[in-house]
Amino acid sequence: NMNFLSGIWWSLPLVLVWATPPVTSSWWYMGAVGSSRVMCDNVPGLVSRQRQLCRRHPEAMLSIGRGVAAWTAECQHQFRRHRWDCSALERGQRLLGRVLMRSSRESAFVHAISSAGVVFAITRACSQGELKSCSCDPKKKGSAKDNKGHFDWGGCSDNIDYGIKFARAFVDAKEQKGKDARALMNLHNNRAGRKAVKRFLKQECKCHGVSGSCTLRTCWLAMADFRKTGDYLWKKYNGAIQVVMNQDGTGFTVANKRFKKPTKNDLVYFESSPDYCIRDRDVGSLGTAGRVCNQTSRGMDSCEVMCCGRGYDTSRVSRMTKCECKFHWCCAVRCQDCLEVVDIHTCKAPKSAAWISQT
Repeated sequence: NMNFLSGIWWSLPLVLVWATPPVTSSWWYMGAVGSSRVMCDNVPGLVSRQRQLCRRHPEAMLSIGRGVAAWTAECQHQFRRHRWDCSALERGQRLLGRVLMRSSRESAFVHAISSAGVVFAITRACSQGELKSCSCDPKKKGSAKDNKGHFDWGGCSDNIDYGIKFARAFVDAKEQKGKDARALMNLHNNRAGRKAVKRFLKQECKCHGVSGSCTLRTCWLAMADFRKTGDYLWKKYNGAIQVVMNQDGTGFTVANKRFKKPTKNDLVYFESSPDYCIRDRDVGSLGTAGRVCNQTSRGMDSCEVMCCGRGYDTSRVSRMTKCECKFHWCCAVRCQDCLEVVDIHTCKAPKSAAWISQT
């Protein structure tokens, strides 16, 4: 049954992306596992090591697809007020490839957040029993102690170590053959993304005893919401460190000696970012023409900054909104539909003929 190939497969320079209709786990096992070699051999852009992992763990590919959806949405959330807003990730491989060909801060973030997304998805799939190769963390058994006293490990602790191991093998496979500066940068940022997910692993507990007292506790480890990882990597993006290769070509050092040496948690980049003001395929920029801007903001989403000084158009639109909401006991909130008239501001396009010819 080759119906599973009806999904649209395309690959990024660092991870596999699969856009496909939602399917049940039983459908996936019946359709994909039996023809894993055929399926994996028809995925474009995979290196040999990734094809081997695909054949060995075909059920993991569906989890990776979910991870890609998660990190793409998170990337777009974090960059929603910036000129480069991650939308190139949805415009196809060619333009995205241009973005990632530059060793910029944006590329550093994309590598980190995508690696984190694979860790998160594989770990979640392990806990939910969707993968034959893993389950809950087998090390979290027996009794332990924390600052609140003794407790028993129970429930299902997220197997983060397996998620990291699988993500490292699959995502880093793209860079293993290359020992150049770009490969070292990508491997560093991939690892920073994986570490970010583990950073927010938290202990959750349930109390047992008379009237809910905590005379006995059962605890497990669980990943935090992926937004925490996204927020953390966003801070790392803003504090990313520009580096250069060292003399023996085995690593890198800071480009500006006034800055601290990057740690394993920091993001690193080689090239300065373009301004992303105009559409330029050579640097992977979609430009900001037509982007909605905030007339009252003074930040990156302001019309002055977002439109790069080109000005903006204003259109008045009507839309339905919820209004006069009231709480009714118990327990509902009821609202009325109100017609709201708002002004929408969008950036003007450059007047140069060069930009028009590229669109």
